[in-house]
Amino acid sequence: MPDDNINNSNGTGNRSSSATRSEDDEPGRIWRSLKAMVFGEAEDNSLRAQLEEVIDEHENDGDSDKKGDEDISPVELEMLRNLLHFSDNRVDDIAVPRADIIAIEESAPFSEYVEIFSEHGHSRIPVFRDNLDTIIGMVHIKDIFALVAKGETPPTDITPYLRQPRFVPESMGVLDLLAEMRSTRTHLAIIFDEYNGTEGLVTIEDIVEEIVGDIEDEHDDEPIPMLKALDNGVWEADARAELDDVGEEIDPALAEIDEDVHTIGGLSFVLAGHIPKPGETLEHPSGWQLEILEADDRRVTKLRLLPANKHIEKAEHTS
Repeated sequence: MPDDNINNSNGTGNRSSSATRSEDDEPGRIWRSLKAMVFGEAEDNSLRAQLEEVIDEHENDGDSDKKGDEDISPVELEMLRNLLHFSDNRVDDIAVPRADIIAIEESAPFSEYVEIFSEHGHSRIPVFRDNLDTIIGMVHIKDIFALVAKGETPPTDITPYLRQPRFVPESMGVLDLLAEMRSTRTHLAIIFDEYNGTEGLVTIEDIVEEIVGDIEDEHDDEPIPMLKALDNGVWEADARAELDDVGEEIDPALAEIDEDVHTIGGLSFVLAGHIPKPGETLEHPSGWQLEILEADDRRVTKLRLLPANKHIEKAEHTS
């Protein structure tokens, strides 16, 4: 990515009054503000905050829809904003969670390797021994399908085709991981927790999407909303829905929790003190109830959220 340079080698003292007037008439308030920051005319606060303020100002500018050479499109503004906060994220903020990792057992027959690539459309699949906490490498689709295309005898040992992903702690910064992936030319990283268990998975595509937004391809399923509003204030929620999103869209009280959980499914575990079963109803301190709709032996997958007034109505109907 090329660096942006702001050249001030000519100085400001020799500029003519006509040049000054030309600059004053320059369209696009964002560039004037940026130049003011570089030349020390901006407020005395962090550069990040100044840039954020400039972006906000430009987004709210009634003339921002003009098609000028120096205007910035809404997409570019969003990318700039994402870049400003890019280094704030840790890898566990963007990782595919453990429960959603598509992986394969080392000893699986070659036909299952072909099948898992065909079914899921990924280019790289982690390979584990015994369980997901012992990932020994990854296989690339081109190595597997090269054997198929050549009609060679399927191998009984996948070891010669294993490649090494990066193994990084969950606390690692996304920017640091990107730099490491670039330097090692590795496109997949396994995230481990403080107990060296597998916490999640990050691809270089996940990192790029943090800047440019979601990149859908022909293999991606139609996105399913994490939160769905039903009648009378009732909601259905995917257990992976972030508590911050739940608090913002439904009720801030649902996001207020002292324990270190980030999803509505994690909240249900905290409230129950165990992995809840389908049909179980949990009481939240705010008055909301969490009804477990779908779950297995390891996790909750779907919930229904009922506001306080719905419990009262339900009790009155059953009394």
